[in-house]
Amino acid sequence: MTALSLTLVNDLAEVGRLAEAVEAFCEANDLPMAAAHALALSLDELLTNTISYGYEDGAAGRIEVTITIAEGAARAVVRDDARPFDPTGAEPPDVDAALDDRAMGGLGIHLVQSMMDEVAYARRDGVNEMTLVKRLHG
Repeated sequence: MTALSLTLVNDLAEVGRLAEAVEAFCEANDLPMAAAHALALSLDELLTNTISYGYEDGAAGRIEVTITIAEGAARAVVRDDARPFDPTGAEPPDVDAALDDRAMGGLGIHLVQSMMDEVAYARRDGVNEMTLVKRLHG
């Protein structure tokens, strides 16, 4: 099993650092381009939302991202100490509605759920935990 583990702070500058690390990890492990792209985009979306909306202004935060490859799948786990939030419980956006009639938000998690094979949320010991799984074959 191959793994990548990063500890980030809640600063949007960290999104670029994560993107570079994910890209290098995917290349080093010969992930199919479509899977690598889906994983990178999903993690970018989750990290951006967590940093932008999960913390009180000025509050320091810690975000841990771990990616493993095993049994024909890439599994990413994002743990953060932001306020509790389960994005998987959000109503799916009405993507067929006119732009002016759509509710704000919800597109990011919709995008993540459409690109990943599995998306799960848990709150454990005061920590949000999002798990993303992307099968690499089939």
